[in-house]
Parts: sequence; structure tokens; C-alpha cells
Amino acid sequence: MKHFLFTAAALAALTAPVQAETIAITGGKVVIGDGSAPIEGGTVVVRNGTIVAAGSGVAIPAGARQIDASGKWVTPGVFAGFTRLGLSEVDAVNGTNDKSGGNSGFSAAIDIAPAIDPFRSPFAVNRSAGVTRAVVAPDAANSIFAGMGAIADLGADSDAVTIPRAFQFAQFGEEGASKSGGSRAGNHLHFRAMLREAQDFAAGRGTFDDDLLKAEDAKALLSVLRGETRLLIHVEGANDMLRLIELKREFPTIKMVFVGVTEGWRVATQLAQAGIPVIASALNDLPASFEMLGATQSNIGRMKDAGVKVAIGMINDRDSHQLRYTTQYAGNLVSLERLPNATGLSWDEAFASISSVPADIMGVGDRLGSLKAGRAGDVVIWDGDPLELSSAATTVIIDGVEQPLSNRQQRLAYDR
Repeated sequence: MKHFLFTAAALAALTAPVQAETIAITGGKVVIGDGSAPIEGGTVVVRNGTIVAAGSGVAIPAGARQIDASGKWVTPGVFAGFTRLGLSEVDAVNGTNDKSGGNSGFSAAIDIAPAIDPFRSPFAVNRSAGVTRAVVAPDAANSIFAGMGAIADLGADSDAVTIPRAFQFAQFGEEGASKSGGSRAGNHLHFRAMLREAQDFAAGRGTFDDDLLKAEDAKALLSVLRGETRLLIHVEGANDMLRLIELKREFPTIKMVFVGVTEGWRVATQLAQAGIPVIASALNDLPASFEMLGATQSNIGRMKDAGVKVAIGMINDRDSHQLRYTTQYAGNLVSLERLPNATGLSWDEAFASISSVPADIMGVGDRLGSLKAGRAGDVVIWDGDPLELSSAATTVIIDGVEQPLSNRQQRLAYDR
């Protein structure tokens, strides 16, 4: 009965309306999240779900609820750069796996937002670890174009989608080739041909081939061609990245973002010159496939040094469930900076790579990802350095609302 009452209360919390309040967090080590150094003894003020001010010498509004963060760290919430959050409870059980459009027959037109389920256990687990926002992408089914992804928040309510149809997702390289007849040349041709078909559809040309691209899929790709919607592309190999850079010259209005990018260091100069940001896997240091033969943990640091805008993501790395590893990955890059002949990130750069940088890459840096005034009130208080494994989130605030930190794993471990 004890477990039933707890579960019922948790479900009620997801559906009950909540109201933001005025909160002043004082005395903590404040991290703005924009790459600047932490501020000792700072104050963060959140009003009506929005950051009002953060830093030193910030006035505390009358009537604000004060939280003493002395001896603790205060940061923006972690912005997980690439996930499948809420799309799968058990990957091997089809009834709980909504990552792709399956056999629907659609590709680019798939909108993953209705499948994001805030009642699934990964929401609470990762929220309690300080993750407050996430890029949620579909997986490709029978086409290189997987569909439209969303930006979600991890709040304990039933409205998880912050921005639906925030980007289009596509597969290139080995995975893209497997969906294009087993050939990289076919992958390249399919990519170009499907974009050309979308152009033909928009122009009303009789040459539009609905065998290659359904009308709804063509409509979805039009916003990509116009530069209105970002195109996130999974690509790992350096040569495949160069081919995509060539395609960007052919379709200059497309806002490409590369995901995975294991061999990005090999072509970092070209990525920087093309202005293509990346959401990279942080710990790929083994050649898991032929397109990853150049894997090195120095990848992100080398790209950053070359001028590439880099955030941390987790594609195909427990990306439905373990977003909480994001802080560990960022911390490992800080440690890497101290090793001879290795290239990592400074602490300030590493935290920005999991907060403001992914928000900037996704075009929402003016609303999310940092503690700058006007951003959403996503704030986490930690009992120590958030990039250290021994630290834990003690308070999580999303859109100005303090969140519950309990989750199923905790109850299984302690509530006996």
C-alpha cells in the first residue's frame, strides 16, 4: 500500500497545475553557463519562471523565497544535446519503443513530439541528476530522413514538449548507407535527390516523384531548404563530413548541425570555415566501426581549438535513459586537459558545452541554457562541483518551479 500511495502521488504531481514563484538563491558558487568563470557568493533571482538576475551584488526582491546555497554550486540546468528521452522505456520491447516512424511509410514528415512520454521513468531519473532540457530526436526507420525532433523539458508535469518540430534529423555515413541500398554513393544520391524532390514539389513541377518522397515528407523538408528548420545529421567519418560540406555549398540555406562526429578533429578546419556546429560524442576513443578509425578523446578539444562550436551529445549511447552521464562526460574532458599530449576543455568550456552551447546550436540560446537575465528559470543547486562524480543535485528548478527529486530507482534501492 505504501508503494501505491507514493505512485499515486507522483502521478497526481504530473497532472496538477503548478505555479512559478519568486525565488532568491544566495551564497552559492554561481555558474552562468556561458563559459565565464564561476562567481563566488553569488545570487540568482527567478521570478515568474524566468531568470531576473544572476551574479554578485544582486538585490533580493521583497517577499522572495530564499534558498541558502552557501558552500554549494548553483548552475543552469544541464541541456542534454542529443537524446531519445521519453521515446522508449525498454528498447527491446516494441510496445514501449517509439523512437522511429516504424512502418508508417513516412520519413521526414514524422513528428516525434506526440510520442514523448513524461510518465516514463527516465524523466524522473535524469531530472534528479540535474538535467532540465533535452534535444529529443527520432531514429530513422526506412529512410535516411528520420523526421522532426523536439526540445523537451524534464519538469514533473504532463507537458514535456518545449518546442515541437524544432529540427529535422537525418542519417549519413554507414547508417545512412545501410538505408540507401548499402552504398555510400547511394546515400549521397538519396540525400541530394530527396532535397531536389522537395524543391520540385514546392514549385509544383510535374517531375515530382512521389515514389521517392511522399507529399507530406516533401512539405516537411521545405522548411529545411528554406533555412527555417535546422537539419541535424548523424555523421562519424571525416570523408563523409567533407561530402556534406560540399552538399551544403549546393544547398547554402540549409542550417546543418553534425551529430556524433567521431573523426571531426581530422576536418576541424573545414568545419569551422563552413560554420557547421557539432553535437559530439565525448568519449569515443575506440574504433567501434570503420568510420570511427580515427577515434580519440581529444576530438572535442581539438575541434574547439580550431574554432568549431561544440556541444556534448549522446547519440546511440544509452540516449533514451542515461542523460545523467552528460556531466561525467564533460568532467572527463576537463581531466583530459591535464594529460600530456591530450586536448580537452577547461572547466568553464566544459560546463558551457552542456548548457549554453547546445542551446545556442539549437537556436534557443536567447531563451534557454544559461542563467542570463530573460532565460527560462532552470536552476540546479549541487552539493559540490557538478562535473565531479561524487556531487549530486540537491535542488532542481525548471521554469521557476522546484521539482521533486524522487524516482523509481531510488525507491527500488531504499524504499523497502
